[in-house]
Amino acid sequence: MAAVVMSYYCKPSPFLGHFPSYLVSLLLLAKSSSRQVAGTAVQESKISALFWGSKKSVQPKELDVSVSLQDSILTGSGLEVIFDGPTEFGIFFLLVLAANSNLVGFKFRGGLEKQITPKRISLSIISSISEVSSHEWDACNLDATGPDKFNPFLSHGFLSSLEESRSAVKETGWMPSHIVAKDESDNVLGVVPLYLKSHSYGEFVFDHSWADAYYGFGSRYYPKFQCCVPFTPVTGPRILVRNTPFRDQLFDVLVSALKDLAAKSQVSSLHVTFPTEKEWHMLKEKGFLQRIGMQYHWKNRNYKNFDEFLMDMKQSKRKNIRQERKKVSTQNLSMKRLRGYEIKARHWDTFYSFYRNTTDNKWGTPYLTRDFFHTMGSKMGDQVLLVVAEEGDELVAGALNIIGGDTLFGRLWGCHPKAYYPSLHFEACYYQAIEAAIELNLNTVEAGAQGEHKIQRGYLPVLTYSCHYLIDEAFRKAIEEFLVRESTQVKLVMKLIHDSGPLKEGIK
Repeated sequence: MAAVVMSYYCKPSPFLGHFPSYLVSLLLLAKSSSRQVAGTAVQESKISALFWGSKKSVQPKELDVSVSLQDSILTGSGLEVIFDGPTEFGIFFLLVLAANSNLVGFKFRGGLEKQITPKRISLSIISSISEVSSHEWDACNLDATGPDKFNPFLSHGFLSSLEESRSAVKETGWMPSHIVAKDESDNVLGVVPLYLKSHSYGEFVFDHSWADAYYGFGSRYYPKFQCCVPFTPVTGPRILVRNTPFRDQLFDVLVSALKDLAAKSQVSSLHVTFPTEKEWHMLKEKGFLQRIGMQYHWKNRNYKNFDEFLMDMKQSKRKNIRQERKKVSTQNLSMKRLRGYEIKARHWDTFYSFYRNTTDNKWGTPYLTRDFFHTMGSKMGDQVLLVVAEEGDELVAGALNIIGGDTLFGRLWGCHPKAYYPSLHFEACYYQAIEAAIELNLNTVEAGAQGEHKIQRGYLPVLTYSCHYLIDEAFRKAIEEFLVRESTQVKLVMKLIHDSGPLKEGIK
């Protein structure tokens, strides 16, 4: 299979470190040792890279393995698990939780006990989210987040829009490989958004240097498994489990299945990007390496209006924001915030042209298709907030936002390719988002990845998280050392920014 050269490259933040050269000697040692998975040799079955791999595809063998479960709720193995994968993966998992099949007791307040029969859970890999109903998928998402923290990007509507629009599919290097857990009655109890990837684009957790290191020593980094929301650097749960008495144990089952899938498929690695902090800690206990990053978020301190927010800013920052907003008003531009049915097909067509202008100038290749915006807008309704700038009757710029349970998520921006409007980007992306969050009584505005220019406009650094399961033990050790150094660097930068931040002293 021939290699495909990507015409764009996502540059990492200047605050983040690079894969250090001193690891070369350690990586050389890796070549003299056999490939191990947590101390166990891996069979020679593999999934060929989608865009980069051997000319002749090697079909993986059918596997039948048993995986032990570390109980968290049940005192013994209370779940019998069968993992059934599609033929394109060529993998058949049989996960039998050994030991005890007796009834299990649960203690509740007041000393009462309830006897619960062990549950039989079947796990399957699906090649499209359409194989699960939106009701069942969204029930897992809602139970995983709670209504107050509802994450719209994990919804069936958003993820299916990516697939139906051909934005996140095999042909673009994002092969859907979602894991679904069902009980004996065919009820969906858990789901995991998962993709087999042939590159590292659209992830916002940069591992290009890791891939270079692998290739430099004759190893193959792609394909890899990525548990995430494509093109979306938004924190949220990644193992979506229904609220049942077996919830914690099912979480463990799904994580074990992820690791086993990665090992038996002979991919290089499994990555869980932008999980919650809780998942980040839990996955460390399951053998994942921990990584941190940094984003800039705005916090609503119970403001009644935009001017109240400004009064919390230092005088110089407050003055700068007012000057930037005044520039927009003097350019005969009118700003509008459109939601749901107010957003027409013409808005999406125009916004897509703005989006293409941004990607052409910044990355070279767009991730999203025109159909994505129409499909996503139709499915997500009032959760979509589109900020538009008009000059007369003409749309000249726009910023796409998605409304969550307690957060406004700023996602994409674009403007007319033949016009320049000073300060319009800041108005459309940051100040309009702040005003909308105050009106909607939302706690936070997440304005996307990177962008140190957000700081002086009231957006402060927060930690983001990712987890990485490397199959090759020698590479794992080298990358682990790199991540420790990188983490120290990120935390130092965050402290420096907070110490010299834009807010008045005493305001956190």
